[in-house]
Amino acid sequence: MIDLSCGPSRRDFLRIGAFGLGGLALPRLLAAREEGFVRDRSVVLLFLSGGASHIETFDPKMEAPSEFRSMTGEVPTSLPGVTFGGSFPRLAKLAHRMAVVRSFQHPIGDHEKAIVHVLTGGTDSAGQLKEGYSIGSVTSKLRGANHPEKGTPTYSLLTDDEVDPQYRNERERVRRGSHAGALGALASPFEPAGKSQALSDMSLRVPAERLEDRQELLRQLDRLEREIDQGGAIGAMDRYERQAVEVLLRGAGEAFDLSKEDPRLLKRYDTGRIKVGKKEFRPSTLGRQMLLARRLCESGCGFVTVHSAGWDMHADGNNPGIESGMEMLGTTVDIAVSAFLEDVAARGLSEKILLVVTGDFGRTPRINKKGGRDHWAKLGTLAFAGGGLRMGQVVGESDRTASEPATTPIGPAQMMSTILHTLFDVGRLRLESGVPRELLTLVETPPIAELV
Repeated sequence: MIDLSCGPSRRDFLRIGAFGLGGLALPRLLAAREEGFVRDRSVVLLFLSGGASHIETFDPKMEAPSEFRSMTGEVPTSLPGVTFGGSFPRLAKLAHRMAVVRSFQHPIGDHEKAIVHVLTGGTDSAGQLKEGYSIGSVTSKLRGANHPEKGTPTYSLLTDDEVDPQYRNERERVRRGSHAGALGALASPFEPAGKSQALSDMSLRVPAERLEDRQELLRQLDRLEREIDQGGAIGAMDRYERQAVEVLLRGAGEAFDLSKEDPRLLKRYDTGRIKVGKKEFRPSTLGRQMLLARRLCESGCGFVTVHSAGWDMHADGNNPGIESGMEMLGTTVDIAVSAFLEDVAARGLSEKILLVVTGDFGRTPRINKKGGRDHWAKLGTLAFAGGGLRMGQVVGESDRTASEPATTPIGPAQMMSTILHTLFDVGRLRLESGVPRELLTLVETPPIAELV
């Protein structure tokens, strides 16, 4: 029997296809979620791995002594009296569509552990992969592994084939932090094959053991489509049955085809002119990843993690300093995220798509002797945009040198709760039978009050 408690899984779709039209079970899955606790919203989590400096991003502190203030200066924003780091002139113009948190912190200063801790919303308290599960996996478990109408994976992880050794290390750390833990493999992220070529040519990553099932499903679907066309059977179906056939016959592959976009929009997102890396370089694909994230959300994906590597700006043999690093990576974020926010707004999706920007941790308030900043978990980067939350504000404050929160700290658990309150009707979720108690406890942590 197919489990209806948390929506359809990818295996369910394979099994449904094998049943043929007479035994189609997907209509029941579609009907079961008609009046559920799942909101028509999606989350894009842009993860700046390596630990983006909170100072050079959203808290420049130009009034502090020179050894603390932003090395890239500051730029005035569309919010009176609020400035961003000097690498973000495009985002500064859109600050009224954003909410920046300046009191975000957690206790872990080690990359591997911090990434796991943040991506799991603190459910892995030590970041050692011995407990907890990623926020995306929780979303997938509660919402179902696939969109019930379009078949799109609920949880996707967008990475690329990195050429720089440090970037490859960071990608693996983010993959570890995106784990499903005790929620099971079906709650793991769907990761398209990362290629340096245009993302419109992306091939879907399908495990070898599932390839034969997939091919057999496609053969049966071809036969099914011919039978429907010849017999006119679809006219007699109810709307759930028609939706089920659309899932099976059409699939979700079009979400990955960027060739359908206006060339002018592709140019707006394009970050390829900027080379990223330290020891080895490649053209940045962050813009195309953000565009693909928007397309996935439109196609029914509930949670997309976008990985941006290289933010460990120590100014050492493996990493750039702050000024050169922000000129490289800060510029890609400024281009890609501003294009994303304007694109989403133009499509009327600002209320339906929540963007979250964060990373491992922040950087040391005092600049080191080489012109870099080192690990610092007492403050970190966190920003939101859209999703029906209250935008156009700064939440919390840091102290005079951006060393610690000057107001009540906000941690990963509150970030996670804010995301879950965006994606789900928490009142209905509490009443839903079959939801594991450990998942219900996640929404008991208060969300960020200023945002909801």
